[in-house]
Amino acid sequence: MKIRFGFLKRFLKHYSWAHMIALGVLVAFIALRATDSQPIELLRFKVFDGFQQITPREDSKQPVIIVDLDDDSLNEIGQWPWPRTTIAKLMLRLKKYGVVAVANDIVFAEPDRTSPGLLADSIRGLDKDTKAKLKKMPSNDETLARIYKSYNVVLGQSTQQRGLAAEIERKSLKTQWAKRNRSRVKGLQPEGFLWAFPSIVRNIEVLEESAKGIGVFTFKPAVDGIVRQVPLVVRVGNFMYPTLALELYRVATRQTTMAIDYGAGGINGVKLKGLDVPTDRFGQIWMKFGKHDRSLYVSAKDILNGTADPKKLSGKLAFFGTSAIGLLDIKATPLDAAIPGVEVHAQLLQNILDKNYLARPPWALGAELVAMIMVGVLMVLLVPFLGAIWTLVAALVAVAMLLAVSWWVFQAHGLLLDMVFPAISIFIVTVVLTYLNYVREERERRQVRGAFSRYMSPDLVARLAEDPSRLTLGGEMREMSVLFADIRGFTTISEQFDAVGLTKFINRYLTPMTNVILERKGTIDKYMGDCIMAFWNAPLDDSDHAVNGVRSALAMFEESDKMNVELKREAEENSRPYIPLRIGAGVNTGVICVGNMGSDMRFDYSVLGDDVNLGARLEGQSKNYGVDIVIGENTYAYVENFAVLQLDRIQVKGKTVPVDIYCVLGDEAENEKPRFQTLRERHEAMLSAYKIQDWGALKRILNECRELGEDYKLNILYDLYEERCEEYFANPPGEDWDGVFIATSK
Repeated sequence: MKIRFGFLKRFLKHYSWAHMIALGVLVAFIALRATDSQPIELLRFKVFDGFQQITPREDSKQPVIIVDLDDDSLNEIGQWPWPRTTIAKLMLRLKKYGVVAVANDIVFAEPDRTSPGLLADSIRGLDKDTKAKLKKMPSNDETLARIYKSYNVVLGQSTQQRGLAAEIERKSLKTQWAKRNRSRVKGLQPEGFLWAFPSIVRNIEVLEESAKGIGVFTFKPAVDGIVRQVPLVVRVGNFMYPTLALELYRVATRQTTMAIDYGAGGINGVKLKGLDVPTDRFGQIWMKFGKHDRSLYVSAKDILNGTADPKKLSGKLAFFGTSAIGLLDIKATPLDAAIPGVEVHAQLLQNILDKNYLARPPWALGAELVAMIMVGVLMVLLVPFLGAIWTLVAALVAVAMLLAVSWWVFQAHGLLLDMVFPAISIFIVTVVLTYLNYVREERERRQVRGAFSRYMSPDLVARLAEDPSRLTLGGEMREMSVLFADIRGFTTISEQFDAVGLTKFINRYLTPMTNVILERKGTIDKYMGDCIMAFWNAPLDDSDHAVNGVRSALAMFEESDKMNVELKREAEENSRPYIPLRIGAGVNTGVICVGNMGSDMRFDYSVLGDDVNLGARLEGQSKNYGVDIVIGENTYAYVENFAVLQLDRIQVKGKTVPVDIYCVLGDEAENEKPRFQTLRERHEAMLSAYKIQDWGALKRILNECRELGEDYKLNILYDLYEERCEEYFANPPGEDWDGVFIATSK
């Protein structure tokens, strides 16, 4: 028992208040999803819309067309409503073209005002005989009704959300219903599950009596106005009405009965002979939309004129509706912001005939909640063991898997499973947890920074914040490169300023120089007045430390040139002498001790060793040789492809071993220039003559080098060698001379 308790205790110590908050956020998301508020529902709809937009339904081959009451028909035949005799002519034409059945996406709710009897009452001045003859003539509605009786026509009716005071309670219905109760609950009726409406906009009675079928064209758009689901059956009063598309199929196949299948959980589907359409518990079907298809449309005027293509009409099931903008039958679908409502009916019938529709299974909500709980809790548990980065990777993998499952069930089975909300929830929980862990760790780092930032460099403080165990004295040996740079003639420059002005000048100088070093992975060791000391390859590894050190030195001279332009302008504006800013730099490479240097009370991250001291000496020699940048032989081994000349073999002050020193005149591009290549060849010949004590050849080659090196400002260097040449010519150094120059100053 003690062993189990000890394991639990060790396990729980990995968790903190941050994990409890993350679990709380997860619980909040689960509760939010379970309540299924309107924003969550809308998000789910948008996800399902996205699926359809990625893979819309392919064009159907089913025999469905739209007889379009379009703007061209209105312009040619006349404004709507047309006389019912024109509608009768249209129906006769459709029958002649071989259209199997027609469903009207239009309600004829009032008698035709152009009927002879109604005209007789409305026209003034008619004599009694004419008026009597007109009233004896059949009405236009009766004419249309006779056509309906001899043809497969389905009338459309519209449901309303408000009751009508003078509502006529009559059974505007042609379909016979077979109710199939799959539950053990006796007396259970399907009407209680259907969308219910208080009233319906009916067609006039003479037309209803003659039509073969009556359906409703009711849509229930979602909160954003987009049609995604269509009820196959609705309830108005005590009667159930089929949708227009389903009724058109029944009439076309000459069936009299539809079966509605239901159980304790709601509606299961609607069945006809040769057709079994599953629905949700409210009797709705999730439509799988295709893009707006103009090939479905045949203009009503072309049918009336007899100019329509018979092949496009023969053997088809037709919907008579309108695409005219003025008649306002426009709907939005997941694929189209505006299509005629009649096309929604046509696509619904295509869905039914193709058996290509979508479904949201009853277990979908449970699956989504289980996924949220399992993956969310797993993410919270994994953080202490995987760390923030790997946990985030795991979260992204989990999110990708959830999205993949959601997409796969849609593509393979037409099921609508919303794993996007669980994926978003899990990702947010992971981000919150990662952030809270970061806040907790940052608080610990601040404690370290608060205790030591006054005494240590920023880089070291950052490393100590990551690993406080490094708070010990000592160091490590690493190959590194060091740079020293200072201003030449600083005393003369400083005499132009008071204390405040000099401080401002120094800061103005050090800022760009520091940026140059930091941009090339360098670490500032310290500022010593006008001198900068920096190093590379610590605390962060840098395999190009020597190259970056030399590039930094070159960039420092570019910055000093820019600063000189500004200083000259300011001197002229203030009427004071212009003293140009000139700097010198030294770079050396070697195995150097780097680490926390100092006492138990105060220490800093710094470097020390002979190669560090040599770097400082090289910077001092830049003035003696009249060049900008002096580097040691170890550094030269890394930058041989730069524009580099050997200066001398020198024994600097404080050293007993001589070293070869070099000057840097430019980068790789400068090295490729023919003029520099020629200079280097003659310069090496000059050094060779110097080493073998051929003073005559040395003097001759020096003149060539002066001319070639004029652009590189090497006059001081060659003056120095000319002085040595004259001195050694007068006082030869002896046969055992090794060419080493002993420096007497730093």
